[in-house]
Amino acid sequence: MRNVYLATFFLVILTASILGVRGSKFTHPPMDVFPEPFFPGMKEGRKIHPQSSADFFADGRMDRMPPPQVVASSYGPAGQPLRHDDHLYLGKARDGTWARGFPASLKVDMKFLERGRDRFTIYCAPCHGAVGDGNGVTKHYGMGTTATYHDDRLRAMPEGQIYNTISNGLAPALNMPPYADKLAPADRWAVIAYLRALQRAQTGSLADVPDAHKQELGIK
Repeated sequence: MRNVYLATFFLVILTASILGVRGSKFTHPPMDVFPEPFFPGMKEGRKIHPQSSADFFADGRMDRMPPPQVVASSYGPAGQPLRHDDHLYLGKARDGTWARGFPASLKVDMKFLERGRDRFTIYCAPCHGAVGDGNGVTKHYGMGTTATYHDDRLRAMPEGQIYNTISNGLAPALNMPPYADKLAPADRWAVIAYLRALQRAQTGSLADVPDAHKQELGIK
């Protein structure tokens, strides 16, 4: 009988400790069930304040430089600095339509095209193929039909619309995932510049070769 009393007393205390304090306001920190020696660093989480000091880092600054190759977000409130150029960051013209051509802030030169080729080879060629014909390596592993850049629909598509597709994907769950988290805005435009070069290469003729280079190619 004594054991019954003890068990009942224990259950009452346990129930009161769990339910009896519901809605109460504590004036002291709660009991530390897992003391610091068992879980170091978890007892008190330090809040990071911008522009503050930190003894943890050698230079004493809390603010840290971003890691190399980090991609800045191109979205956010309308007043965010990254949103000041809709052509560059959204692919949109002033009237809200898809922009044609490249943003004025970007210099489209050979260095830009080489950057586009580098990013294209990494992120696009596995599916779209090295020349953009849709015959990438993934096709040999069961990938369905992949768009070729050399059909008239994509040749006529505004650059801003292509930028939007790269940024947000196309039916991400089934086909093309978004690449905004992998390619900075300028790199997306570089990919488009290289894509246009691939398209132009498929329609080139001898008449397009500058006179200064015809002799190199044996063209009279």
